[in-house]
Amino acid sequence: MEAGTKAGTSKKELAAEAWRPLVAFFFKTAKHRTRVLGRYGLTPGDAKALASLEPGEGRPMGALAEEWACDASNATWMVDRLEERGLAERRSSPTDRRVKLVVLTALGRKTWAAIMERMFEPPPELLRLDRADLEALREALARLPSLDGEDALVRS
Repeated sequence: MEAGTKAGTSKKELAAEAWRPLVAFFFKTAKHRTRVLGRYGLTPGDAKALASLEPGEGRPMGALAEEWACDASNATWMVDRLEERGLAERRSSPTDRRVKLVVLTALGRKTWAAIMERMFEPPPELLRLDRADLEALREALARLPSLDGEDALVRS
């Protein structure tokens, strides 16, 4: 039995014990992400919106509102913010002129790539771990199942 593991601990309980500090760490390092976004004048909501878009592939406003779990007027406001910064643009659908598609611009793609490059820089709190702990963490996280859409976060 591994150190710190109680006999009779279920897999679900063990997973919860691992998940709690990951979530806490994520929330406690929010300043790191806020600083990165702040360099570009963006909010976490703007980042979420950018992550939903692809260059050349338009997404209907309704689909974005559904993905962002908000009403259409809020999605419009979020897209307006991206459009004002030149990060996204609305285009008419080639199959239905009534439908507006939102597309990531070249500047949006470049900005997103720069943001993600900085987001992937480890926060100072992580650098406090010793090398062996970092290697163990890296190995454990590498075994997590991949998630659909994860490539959208690291596109360039």
